[in-house]
Amino acid sequence: MTKPLIQYPQVQRALWPLLVLWVLLIVWEAGFRQFAVPVYLAPKPSDIALTLYSQHSALFASLLVTLKVTLLAFLLAVAIGTLVAFLCVQSRVIESCLMPWAILFQVTPVVAIAPLVIIWIHNTTLALVVCAMLVAVFPILTNTTLGLRSVSPGLLNLFHINQASRWQVLMRLRVPNAMPYFFSGLRISCGLALIGAVVAEFVAGTGGTGAGLAWQILQAGFQLNLPLMFAALFLITCTGLALWALMSLLTRWCLRGWHDSELA
Repeated sequence: MTKPLIQYPQVQRALWPLLVLWVLLIVWEAGFRQFAVPVYLAPKPSDIALTLYSQHSALFASLLVTLKVTLLAFLLAVAIGTLVAFLCVQSRVIESCLMPWAILFQVTPVVAIAPLVIIWIHNTTLALVVCAMLVAVFPILTNTTLGLRSVSPGLLNLFHINQASRWQVLMRLRVPNAMPYFFSGLRISCGLALIGAVVAEFVAGTGGTGAGLAWQILQAGFQLNLPLMFAALFLITCTGLALWALMSLLTRWCLRGWHDSELA
């Protein structure tokens, strides 16, 4: 006899947060209606939903711009972070030469770097991608490097006893061991790429047909159009959640059946 759908752990993990969300939305809507809170101070969920519907063309066009920058920056961060991690694990000298620069870019706020990047790179989209990439690359670099180094000494000695080449040690021992660390870095990096893209758009102040969601927020702030501001924030939040969920599904699909973290 099959169990009811509600008894599956996967369904429960998705259901309870949704129930909490619905309760919060109901309290928010009812409370703001009861106390007649002006829309220019804080909008109700119904006001935000109406703005999403009435201005969906402009909002979703801006979403596509921000999403394009985010995905390009994320892919570039994955490529650069993985390549540098492979270089670092080959030699402590290489790691000591490259890692301080990665840390330097990580601890420097993107708000401080973005104006310089935008001045040096005349293509606005490419400048935004570079800014977002600088934010997103560090988790992939550090997590992948840690995974490549965290191999069992016994297995490493076994490979050396069997005269395995450096390439064989890398591809057959270090890379499989680093996969959980790598995917953990992906889940962190995708969100940081979105944050970096939005912050870079704020600094650049891009507008017109190529405007992203940050431009919509800026315009809404100038016009005191809080429903539009909340609608843009809602789309940014949904995009971040979707990227995180996609990376989680990719992690489960790649590690399922062989790694302890995804066996349960």
